[in-house]
Amino acid sequence: MAGIVSAVASLLTPDARPFTSFNFLVEIDVDGVSDMVCAAIFSDVDGLEMTIEPKTIKEGGRNTGPVHMAGQVGYGQLTLKRGMTSNFDLWTWFEVVASPGQGGLRGSADITVLDGQGNEQVQYSLTGVLPVKLKAPALNAKDGLIAIEEMTLLYESLTLNAPGFNLVGALASLL
Repeated sequence: MAGIVSAVASLLTPDARPFTSFNFLVEIDVDGVSDMVCAAIFSDVDGLEMTIEPKTIKEGGRNTGPVHMAGQVGYGQLTLKRGMTSNFDLWTWFEVVASPGQGGLRGSADITVLDGQGNEQVQYSLTGVLPVKLKAPALNAKDGLIAIEEMTLLYESLTLNAPGFNLVGALASLL
């Protein structure tokens, strides 16, 4: 936890002025590469989605309509745009995944939505994260940190961690 706090603190220091308009903190942990592959702030995050594939059963003798059941859950592709980080670990992870025999090296990620003062509003947790695209921005000698123009990640599960939200309590209230 101390590593996360120091990573966030280093990104939000006064000399890191480009981060003031960035509102999404992305932290990625990959066993075997680094405890904190990514502690970056991005301006755009897209693809936090879940879809349940409906299953339709047509019962003989039931003329009022089919029975609809919930099927398998599918997840989107997460696209992160215009980010800044202070290390090269994302590139290392991508290179390891692209090397022979390492295509299954997955990580876990937390996407934290921050308010204007840098306070956490909501957090999404992803598991089974796999990088599929990493794009560098145009090079500019004025920038002092490592920039990421766009990164695309696949993920196997998505969980919402909202302050004050209790999933077990919410489910119990429905019963």
